[in-house]
Amino acid sequence: MNFIEKNWRGIIICFIIALPSWFLGRIFPVVGGAVIAIIAGMIITMFWNDKGKAGAGIKWTSKVILQTAVVLLGFGMNLGIIFETGKQSLPIIICTITTSLIIAWVMKKVLKVPANTSVLVGVGSSICGGSAIAATAPVIDADDDEIAQSIAVIFFFNVLAAIFFPILGKAIGFDTVHGDAFGIFAGTAINDTSSVTAAATTWDSMWNLGSETLNKAVTVKLTRTLAIIPITLGLSLIRAKKSAKDGKKGTSFSLKQSFPMFILYFVIAAIVTTVCVHMGIGVEVFQPVKELSKFMIIMAMAAIGLNSNVVQLIKTGGKPIVVGAACWCGITIVSLIMQHIMKIW
Repeated sequence: MNFIEKNWRGIIICFIIALPSWFLGRIFPVVGGAVIAIIAGMIITMFWNDKGKAGAGIKWTSKVILQTAVVLLGFGMNLGIIFETGKQSLPIIICTITTSLIIAWVMKKVLKVPANTSVLVGVGSSICGGSAIAATAPVIDADDDEIAQSIAVIFFFNVLAAIFFPILGKAIGFDTVHGDAFGIFAGTAINDTSSVTAAATTWDSMWNLGSETLNKAVTVKLTRTLAIIPITLGLSLIRAKKSAKDGKKGTSFSLKQSFPMFILYFVIAAIVTTVCVHMGIGVEVFQPVKELSKFMIIMAMAAIGLNSNVVQLIKTGGKPIVVGAACWCGITIVSLIMQHIMKIW
């Protein structure tokens, strides 16, 4: 009962925004319901900054509903295809993560950005946005202001990616018959799962690809998300060494805290599908679940839009925005170059 009392207002508001966004996305597939929901949420938050009792439900929707939607995508996906996609995208993922971390380090030196902020923006840009920041923050002892500012920067570029990457994909000539090329691009170049799903869903709706691009993008993105573990482990070791030199106690690495459990549930859902298909059950049985997943993504996008105060970020962001922009551009360019070298695009 406490959960319902605490969250129902925010969940209902996100649902109310998502419903017309879903229908408008069907009418205007070039834009897509996810992008419409983000923009609607951002416009609303300009006039409704203090969410009051609705805030908790909005935050819950942006995280739990989104992760549940990703898990549901696992139904209808073959486990063999998931592993093949992960293996195919791994060289691109390694290059984009390395690029982002190097750029963040260089920008820290050039712009004199606080070390924790540059680390959080670099990790958030290269791996999985807010989740990576949340996992990294305790390891480097980041304070609340550094965390909030880094997440705000990441969300800003997430929204830009969700809106403009499908346009960019069309302009540079991605294959519109199959969703593989854009799916890998979205999965490797966009940092947060929310915007990956938004951009991929938009591409699918633009070219009537069902959920082909979305499946590809999410699989690539979840492979990339696993990089949280070695990155946070490495940072904790560096921090511990520095703390030992200074005579302080460092924060230890926690696998439980770093590992995103929804990835495991996604794989379990794919295992269920694979077993069912081998038993002769048609994959179309899972279609209603995938449609529900798409609607839940739109709900989550509405919540993220409601939590994105772009005006406030532009006023206070300054140097962290420049670091985020540099990382974002670097990741995008490297992803495109690697895909071209690998003849994916």
